[in-house]
Amino acid sequence: MKRLVWMAVVCLVVPMVARAQGSSVDPVSSTLRQVLDRYSKNLVDAAEEAPTDKYSYHPTPAQMTFGQTMEHVAEVNNFACSKVADAPAPQQAKVSDTDKDKLVEGLKASMDFCKQAFAKLTDAKLGDSVALGGRQGTRFAAALEVTNDLIDHYAAIAVYLRLNGLLPPTAQRKQ
Repeated sequence: MKRLVWMAVVCLVVPMVARAQGSSVDPVSSTLRQVLDRYSKNLVDAAEEAPTDKYSYHPTPAQMTFGQTMEHVAEVNNFACSKVADAPAPQQAKVSDTDKDKLVEGLKASMDFCKQAFAKLTDAKLGDSVALGGRQGTRFAAALEVTNDLIDHYAAIAVYLRLNGLLPPTAQRKQ
């Protein structure tokens, strides 16, 4: 009887342990990649949805225009993802905040650069020290700078779209 109980325990516990070990391979880096994928799609979709004449829109004078926001996101992506990947940041030409085509192109290129950087990221590398402007930080801090910036700016851009009678991409998918 003892043998049968132990056999049952082994048969129940071994698969759970194996599944837990399989899902724990770089769980933090995997989550960062998922956030990057989700919000990069949302921002690119929003950038493509906004009409060209709305690229100069901003709700108040203190806020960035829609176009300036797209350029800012691309700049942060290129800077922070260069730290994540330990590679030089791509050069980004300065463009008018109303040049939708070039801004969308730059945004997409920055998202592609980040996806390549995050693809090589492992949890073991997250604690590596990197220079973040005038201070030292970790590769994890650089990755969070990217994901947090995407989330923050998507939220703002979603409001910009709604104020102009447009639904943000995430609202469209739910309908």
